[in-house]
This record gives sequence, structure tokens and C-alpha cells, in this order.
Amino acid sequence: MRNSSDSGPQEPVISGSQSGPQEPLKHIAVIPARSGSKGLKDKNIKPLNGKPLMAYSIEAALESCLFDCVHVSTDSPEYAGTARRYGAEVPFLRSPELSSDTATTWDAMRYVLEEYRKLGKEFDTLAVLQPTSPLRTSQDIRAAYQILEEKQADSVVGVCEVEHSPLWSNTLPEDGCLKGFIREEANGPRQKLSSYYRINGAVYIVSVPLLVKKGTLYGERGYACIMSKEHSIDIDDELDFAMAEFLLGHILHL
Repeated sequence: MRNSSDSGPQEPVISGSQSGPQEPLKHIAVIPARSGSKGLKDKNIKPLNGKPLMAYSIEAALESCLFDCVHVSTDSPEYAGTARRYGAEVPFLRSPELSSDTATTWDAMRYVLEEYRKLGKEFDTLAVLQPTSPLRTSQDIRAAYQILEEKQADSVVGVCEVEHSPLWSNTLPEDGCLKGFIREEANGPRQKLSSYYRINGAVYIVSVPLLVKKGTLYGERGYACIMSKEHSIDIDDELDFAMAEFLLGHILHL
């Protein structure tokens, strides 16, 4: 669903090879939106500033102008209807086996690829855009794909700087004694501590061959896309939801 009228940064034409003319690769974005939620009921369609949560990820994917297909992977006809209203494709529902608590996101992604293959559509890269990251923007997605192209990477994963250094964290004995709690490398000015990053769950891009063979996203050809803390909000509970609402309404104005 590429749109040449986009006025943002130029689309990276990912060729997958440095030798000779190549056809642009085909990219699919998948928003995994299983129905129900144990932490926050129906969070994937819960209204956030007037729109269902999943709508933000659908719109960011479409606005990036990178994808040949923006698909919502869901087991719910209701969720599918919501996804279609915001421009996503849902030609099939996720199977019951892949909608259980034991099923992995990557198993569901392989299912998506196989079902599209049956429909005569194949892709070279797949981006997982979790609906619980509504503040991730089209620019964040494009930045991740730019890294994929520049590094000739097999995978790119969104990260952000941690709020507190893990050097100030430790386990505690049963009696709560703090002896040895602060590690030696944490002693010194805070400004001189190394920066640490965490996976933020907002963007995962993987080459289809790597996904099919069940390779790791964190190998030698896997790279990080550093995102801001604000765009890295991951909604799991009511506090996360309230924080996203505040940021949308008072700071980011997305």
C-alpha cells in the first residue's frame, strides 16, 4: 500500500543485493491483535483519545508508505471489522491454535505468510507492529527500514534507553540485606555510567527467509533502531494506558 504522495523522507528502496538492477522488495506489516486480554480487557480495541488502540499502528504503517500490505492478524471478526475500517487487510482470521496463550507471535507470523502465499502473494520482509505501541510513528518505522537497507541486515528491532541503569538493580536475600547491592562499576558520577537499552516492542523487522528458518533476530546481522522513550510506551495495564493518553493529549499531539 505504497503512496507516492507522501511528503516525508524518501522511501528506502531495499534491493537485497548490491549487484545489478533489482526489483524493489515486497514488504508486509502485521499488527498482531488477538482478542481478549488478561491484563487490560479488549485492550487492542480499547478507545484511546477517540480511536481504537490498534488504529494507531495501522495508520502509522499506512503513512510510512513502505508496505505492499498492512495486515491485522486476529482471531476476532469484530477486531477484523475494526481493522478494515482503518484501512488494514484481513482476508483471513488467525487459527484457534495460534490464538492460545501458548502460541508465539512468530508462529502466527509464519501462518500469515503461508496464507498469503496461498492467495498468490509473497513478501521479502515482515514488520511486526504491536498494537500496544500506539505512539510509534511512521517516521520510526521508516528509520528502522533505513537501517535494514544501510546495514544489509536480516533484522532490525526497536529499542530505547532504559529509565534507570541496571547497575543500580540487584537481587535481594531473604533478610533484605543490602550488602553488595550496588555493583563496583556503579560507583562514580551518574553521567559517566554506560548507556543501557531495552527492547521496546514497537518495531520488529525480519527478512522472510530468516523468519521461515526460525533464525534469531539478535545475530550478527541484527541491528537496533533507537527510539525515544515517549514513542516506546508499551501498553499492558491501566497505568500504561493513562500515560499514553496523557502523552497523546498534552505532549505529542499525534
